[in-house]
Amino acid sequence: MIKKLLSKVFGRSASPRARLRIIPFDQHGVARNRVSGSALRVTSALQAKGHAAFIVGGAVRDLALGLEPKDYDVATDATPEEVHALFRRSRIIGRRFRLVHVMFGPDTVEVSTFRGRADGGGEGDAVRDEHGRILRDNVFGSQEEDAIRRDFTVNAMFYNPATQEIWDYLGGFADLRAKRLRMIGDPVERFREDPVRMLRAVRLSSKLGLEIDSGTRAPIRTMSDLMQNVPAARVFDEMLKLLLSGHAKECVVRLRREGLHHGLLPMLDVILEQPLGERFVMLALENTDQRIREDKPVSPGFLFAALLWHEVLAAWKGHEGRGMKPFPALQRAMDEVLSVQEKKLAIPRRYDAVMREIWSMQPRFETRAGRRPFALLEHPRFRAAYDFLVLRAQSGEQPAELAAWWERFQRAEPEERNVMLQPDTGPRKRRRRRRSGAAAAAVSPGGQ
Repeated sequence: MIKKLLSKVFGRSASPRARLRIIPFDQHGVARNRVSGSALRVTSALQAKGHAAFIVGGAVRDLALGLEPKDYDVATDATPEEVHALFRRSRIIGRRFRLVHVMFGPDTVEVSTFRGRADGGGEGDAVRDEHGRILRDNVFGSQEEDAIRRDFTVNAMFYNPATQEIWDYLGGFADLRAKRLRMIGDPVERFREDPVRMLRAVRLSSKLGLEIDSGTRAPIRTMSDLMQNVPAARVFDEMLKLLLSGHAKECVVRLRREGLHHGLLPMLDVILEQPLGERFVMLALENTDQRIREDKPVSPGFLFAALLWHEVLAAWKGHEGRGMKPFPALQRAMDEVLSVQEKKLAIPRRYDAVMREIWSMQPRFETRAGRRPFALLEHPRFRAAYDFLVLRAQSGEQPAELAAWWERFQRAEPEERNVMLQPDTGPRKRRRRRRSGAAAAAVSPGGQ
């Protein structure tokens, strides 16, 4: 209350570093017709009612870089209730941030009210935990304050489709031109507010080809332990964005360089120090990046199965070395690795099931005799498991000949498949026929 009163009495500005620069179209080149029609309808409707309304954040950044934004956010001086009342197909969401989702067919535009400072400079409330992380922040404020409270300068630009101008309070446009990713405000304080920003810095710098500013980078390694205080579901969401960014390989390299890989994917640092493990993981990430660039579907379950495989493999061999049979040893290894992992990333069960199936099918590829190869071909997860086998062969973990055999076998005609089968030298199980009591008595010594 005292902070609010002092702010009102003395009219304290949001920050001495904030200075509005309006960048005209002839300097940034972002034309209105490049903006999503749904986002245009939202800004137009709000402006028609006398409200300020701008495209904001990552969409402006991507448009300025000549990229196609995946989604659009709008910032306005209208309250969530006013926005909700204006659009029939809309709903207010969120507890930490109250937002409005406005739906147009398959498109959703996220609308937020200009946010004030969490230190009491605006109206509302901000709740933090003992580490400084913001738990709830519904503080409304001015457009300038909204810019300052965002994470990086390149994400704090506003675009007005009506005038085709970019409003830049913090030098984000200059940073974008300089290929620089810079935190707004004191990096130590901002990382304490939301430790996920450390992951986001790595993802954005890799995706956009930006260099993390030295002042922003400096505290990351020493503050990485704060990630342990972030809910596992949030860490998973951010890691999934990072791994599906189309620049997953570069992201993982930078995670290791910044010291952020510890604890996110347990023992990833150890895996990346092993020749086979590092080659396997990098091949999996390259494969994912290539599929995204070609606009092909990508399975998160497959990707996490690849990232965790060498942990499973090490545990599997360890249990076998202690006398367990191969299949029970593999099952126990999967249970152990996923139990540790779920505490860190909260991988949804739908991915958990995919990972288990891919892992459990790997030993079956080594059997190329009898009817088992035909049964394996019919498994609904065969293609994913086979692709996984190919990565193992490419990394040197399995013979290249094994992957080549399965490539030929799945494409061969039925007659050719029978020729390709190896001799079945394994022990045959004897089937025991159940007999009726009378028949059993007839052949028993006592019945002769």
